[in-house]
Amino acid sequence: MAKEQKEKAGRAVLKKYGFLVFAVALALAGWLIDSAKAEQGLVLAGEGIAEMLGFLPPVFVLLGLFDVWVDRETVIRLMGRESGAKGAFLAFMLGTLAAGPLYMAFPVAGVLMRKRAGLFQIFIFTGTWAIAKVPMLLFEASCFGLSYTALRFACNMAAIVGIAWLMTGMLGPGYAARLYQAADEREGQGESS
Repeated sequence: MAKEQKEKAGRAVLKKYGFLVFAVALALAGWLIDSAKAEQGLVLAGEGIAEMLGFLPPVFVLLGLFDVWVDRETVIRLMGRESGAKGAFLAFMLGTLAAGPLYMAFPVAGVLMRKRAGLFQIFIFTGTWAIAKVPMLLFEASCFGLSYTALRFACNMAAIVGIAWLMTGMLGPGYAARLYQAADEREGQGESS
């Protein structure tokens, strides 16, 4: 019995940290093949991790405040499934005014999901965060001109809305209900741990 528990614990650790073990093994193999390039890769990885750690604390503090200060009913009213164009516009504004890399959008989307924002609105938010942040648009306009930026922005927003609509329709309300339930379960696990 003890042997089975040890094996089960070992599989759980491997499942949890398998990717890390794989990455370390890959780095070691790269070091053996070409140590200079492997060192360069490790420096780049370190810089990326440092950048991520610079973004994470403030974003999580703001998310915590949002989670506590904004109640679920307000989010449902403003960005819920039935919020229509108003909710899509608010999701667009949140995504456009955001700062930071795309991976920071996903914790925000998770909080919006727990607060019952509609899937369409969440898809609009993440898509807009990815391609239409104000600083990026200003930089693009200064480099390529306003007409190019406006055309690209209009085409991308049409694509985001189309993809959000398509994904929401394909996934359906049953899938959304399962996602909301999973978000609630994760929230409960976070409070109990």
